[in-house]
Amino acid sequence: MLKKLFALLAILLLTGCSARERAQPLAPDALPSQVPDLSGSYVVNGFDPLGTEYGGHLTIKPGPVEGEYLLQWIVVGSIQEGRGHVEGNQLIVEWHTVEGMAESQGTAVYTITQAGELYGYRMIQGEARKGTENAFPND
Repeated sequence: MLKKLFALLAILLLTGCSARERAQPLAPDALPSQVPDLSGSYVVNGFDPLGTEYGGHLTIKPGPVEGEYLLQWIVVGSIQEGRGHVEGNQLIVEWHTVEGMAESQGTAVYTITQAGELYGYRMIQGEARKGTENAFPND
């Protein structure tokens, strides 16, 4: 009985530790006038338009114009790159596959939180459904 109790406690603790990977952003949405700098490294998780869960890594660097960013995802064995800009408290990105899985491209729209977390959706050109994606800063 004691082993079962410890096993249940371990499962609950592990679930709590991994909740950040699956949870919605932790901070309130940023005010459009107070969007934090998004440059950095992120942990990404989401569901593609077909409902398949994925995870990976996102790097965001400043672009050549203020408010513009260059993005690179490494997810599920592929590399995707994009260019985005901030509108209000949203980051709007046009992206495409660079290496790996089938060539695809699309648009991503993220809401930015006060902590620099991103949440929103990704669309693949030619696919009617949207996928969802969250990105949490590693810093």
